[in-house]
Amino acid sequence: MTQKLALVTGGLHRVGAAIAARLARDGYALAIHKRSPGEADAVLADALAETGALSHRFAADLADPAAVEALIPAVIDRFGRAPDLLVNNAAHFAEGGWADLSADALIGMMQVNHHAPVMLARALVAASEGKRPAIVHIVDQRVAHPVPDQIAYSLSKSALWQATATLAVAFGNRARVNAVAPGLTLATDDYSAAQLERLAKRMPLGALPTPGEVADAVAWLARAEAVTGQTIFVDGGAHLAPLGRDFVALERD
Repeated sequence: MTQKLALVTGGLHRVGAAIAARLARDGYALAIHKRSPGEADAVLADALAETGALSHRFAADLADPAAVEALIPAVIDRFGRAPDLLVNNAAHFAEGGWADLSADALIGMMQVNHHAPVMLARALVAASEGKRPAIVHIVDQRVAHPVPDQIAYSLSKSALWQATATLAVAFGNRARVNAVAPGLTLATDDYSAAQLERLAKRMPLGALPTPGEVADAVAWLARAEAVTGQTIFVDGGAHLAPLGRDFVALERD
């Protein structure tokens, strides 16, 4: 198999689907991870139909260390080779401030959002047999200016951000490790249209990022052979000044 191969965790839905779709259009075969089987978002389904990209889906619960350990070998068994690109996009999210934090909640969050990406990166480098894969972590713009909201999630994304440079040093020329830090990209039902409009105006660029723009950054890092240990903030400039709170708590109606 000479075609490049990408493993995208959480690749069926939302930003992960946009990333996988962009990579399909860039000529990658796709190993698409999801915690449980399901239908792909339209952006990915359309890209696969249009490009005819070779793809296979892998179900694995990243909260289970054994499932994490088995994922890279499963991809190799299916495609006959290790991925050229690993995009650690899958994440767990939960509300709660410091007073609500429990050890179990923190352990669970760190397993999915930090430990699993790190161990997948380790497994990929160990299996790459002299090739130099690219690894891209999806973090969060809040790592530049921490907020007190969603404390377990915030701590786990900060840890993954720090792991980006640490792994880049540790792997040296065996792998390139970078990160993309999105801002508010796909709003949930917690946001009103008016709130989103006001939030966009608060950004230095006057706009919030799109999933496609996050995918553009991943695609660039995938081919940027002289770049490692770097983070690209795709957030309309949100990281340039402290916001104080998570987006959902700002500019509310």
